[in-house]
Parts: sequence; structure tokens; C-alpha cells
Amino acid sequence: MILFVAPADTDQGLPETIERLFQALESPLLKYALRLTRDFNAAQDLVQEAFLRLHSQFEHIHIRRAWLYRTVHKLATHHQRKGHPVAPQDSPAGGPPAPGAEAAPAQPLPDEQTTARERIGQARQCLENLDERSRELLRLKFREGMSYQQISARTGLTAGQVGCLLHHALKKTAEEFAKIGVIP
Repeated sequence: MILFVAPADTDQGLPETIERLFQALESPLLKYALRLTRDFNAAQDLVQEAFLRLHSQFEHIHIRRAWLYRTVHKLATHHQRKGHPVAPQDSPAGGPPAPGAEAAPAQPLPDEQTTARERIGQARQCLENLDERSRELLRLKFREGMSYQQISARTGLTAGQVGCLLHHALKKTAEEFAKIGVIP
């Protein structure tokens, strides 16, 4: 996996986006997660999961850099305690809100429900625009909760290739979401 760190002065004055945060923080977060887990594949999984969680709550989290570090720390702690790969966050109905997120109203209004259904349809369409391999890797990682090593064993790709391909699939998906207005 190729890691990039954006120069600190590149984004001054520009609005913060998930892409800029990823470029600036992927490498430092990976190093941090690696120090916590001492397992490169687990560290990659933790960082990817943290960015996915941020993506799903981007508008509700205001101090995003600190939130990412805190999330990676919590995921690493959970990973070490439980001894299993981190699974994507799906909070149960009635469960506590995710860190940094505000509680949602109990029942969305009808127009909010319609908007949500439209966004889900748009998101599905964006995923359908990905190539088959990218869709399969995303499915294995986020629907089945597999680690990079497990995906590697299933697909015959190296763990590094899995990470790189997932990174590009997520980046392409985020670009498609931005084009249709799902994310800013």
C-alpha cells in the first residue's frame, strides 16, 4: 500500500473533506495503530474502519482529526481485548450514539424518510458503477467483516494489494458520492 502525507500548508483556507483528511492522516494513523496493535494488517483494518465511521457521520463530527485518533485508539483497544477483527459499526436500535455524533430523532419525518431512501438508491448506484473486483472486496471487508489477511486468503491477492484496492475503491466511491451530492 502506498501511503501519502499531504503537506501541512496545502489545504489552508479550503474546507475540510474526507479526501483531504485521508490524504493527511492515513499514514500517521496507520503508524499510530501499528504501535497499538503491533500487527500491520490489523492496523490497516482499524484505520479503514475509522475512516468509514467518519464518512458515515462526517457532518456531525466537528473536531475530526482528534475524533479519528480517538476512534483508532478505541478500535485498537477493542481489537486487543476481544482478539478478533474489527467489524463495521452497526449500532443496534436504541443503542448509544456513536462517539462525536448527536442522537438522531426517534422517528424521521416523511420527507426525511424519502430523502434517505433516495440517498440509499444513489449510494447503491455508485457501488454498482465499481468494477466487479472492487465490489467483491468491499463486500468481503464490510459486509462479511473479513480482515485483509482473510480477504487475501480468499482472493489470492496479497494483503497489501487488498489494502491498496480497497483504498482506491473507497476513494472512487467517495468521489461518486460527492458528484451526486451525497457527501460534500
